[in-house]
Amino acid sequence: MKAAPVMRALAGRREVRQTLVHTGQHYDANMSDVFFTQLDMPAPDVNLEVGSGSHARQTAEIMTRFEPVLLERKPDIVLVYGDVNSTVAAALVCAKLLIKVGHVEAGLRSFDLTMPEEINRIVTDRLADFLFTPSEDGDENLRREGVDPEKIHRVGNVMIDSLIRLLPSAKQCSRNDLPDRYALVTLHRPSNVDDPATLKTILDSLLQVSEQLDIVFPVHPRTRQRIAAFGMGGAKLHLLSPLPYIEFLALQLRATVVITDSGGIQEETTYLGVPCLTLRENTERPITVTAGTNTLIGSDNRKLHFELAKIIEGKTKSGSIPPLWDGHAGDRIAEILCQLGVTSNHNHARSVPAV
Repeated sequence: MKAAPVMRALAGRREVRQTLVHTGQHYDANMSDVFFTQLDMPAPDVNLEVGSGSHARQTAEIMTRFEPVLLERKPDIVLVYGDVNSTVAAALVCAKLLIKVGHVEAGLRSFDLTMPEEINRIVTDRLADFLFTPSEDGDENLRREGVDPEKIHRVGNVMIDSLIRLLPSAKQCSRNDLPDRYALVTLHRPSNVDDPATLKTILDSLLQVSEQLDIVFPVHPRTRQRIAAFGMGGAKLHLLSPLPYIEFLALQLRATVVITDSGGIQEETTYLGVPCLTLRENTERPITVTAGTNTLIGSDNRKLHFELAKIIEGKTKSGSIPPLWDGHAGDRIAEILCQLGVTSNHNHARSVPAV
């Protein structure tokens, strides 16, 4: 989602040669392969096939398998995206080998060190040579942490680049097995789905929500098994398999409200103008709350139902699209990389592995 716009922009630069490295951290066909097709991305040049595992094991496997790729291809810069284990693992390997790193989606902070992603964000930003931020709060966070301002480049949101490009396809995508009005639900954070007691509490809340509004819930197979074990269900709880991006974007477009714990969906709903209720105590994307359509709910069941009642009554939060969320963030990144001449000491074409 984040690499596609940058790769497309760099593909138009004759002086740039790209290598796409897929770590295999996300390997489910609906969560990986189909995205390459829908985003019109080339097949990866390298697939590290790391798969799942603990944070330490996954990070170590990525580092071990990525290092030979760098030693063989000798890139001038490596672009890393977001805040997953692949992001920090690749940045660490590059730092050891003195290879420049560009972090796309830099500067985001939840200020919650219990989140593994927050550790990944902080470490990656400390190591990166180019920090491409999506919004003003990212710039402020980095400056407060002592990052050289010359390294910080506000370019906008690459996720929105992909959304804008695929929005026409999503508008043409429809299904007849869902109600006209529904709450779209996504849950994936370990803090919400791995602990049975926490998940049961959330599901109980969603069942209460379904008394007012149908629930459409694309759900991971493991979470589906737990729902079945809890004996939960009902005509107004529509459990779907994980969906490709275009199909899921179509559901967001038509939703009365989105209930989620995902960072990216907070951004997408803000752009789409769809109300979003986030089941988290904090967010690394505060601009979606201050300027967008997002409201933090945390674990407060009463607040969830209070905010939902307002939305059902049509009293939705008015939001605006943040500056530079215009579909051209990838173009700005490509322009900056070429203007700064990341290969000033090389005579061959630039090589930009995208992880």
